[in-house]
Amino acid sequence: MPKITRFEDIEAWQTARALTRQIYEVSNQGAFARDYGLRDQMRRAAVSILSNIAEGFESRTQPQFISYLGMAKASAGELRAQLYVAQDVGYLDASTFDLLYDQTDKCSRQLSRFITYLEKR
Repeated sequence: MPKITRFEDIEAWQTARALTRQIYEVSNQGAFARDYGLRDQMRRAAVSILSNIAEGFESRTQPQFISYLGMAKASAGELRAQLYVAQDVGYLDASTFDLLYDQTDKCSRQLSRFITYLEKR
């Protein structure tokens, strides 16, 4: 694993940043942009992923960091569930859903591997 000196070096954070940008883009179009509840909840969940990674990295102890990574992973799960709602109500076509789902799942798997790595150290 390459040396991590700042949270921006963390692969999962980089993935979450790209995912957040994608969520903002798709939720800013058409009827999705006017569904303030779902739109805002999905944006908050995406932002929560990268924010918890950053906050955890800047925390004082490794157990705190692992806890924040767990919260980031939980937010990724929340976002995956919300993607289904957005697809079911017609805001996302199948290819956009698949792209966002895969990106969210990738981030979740990266977080799982990072948590496991930290727990074994």
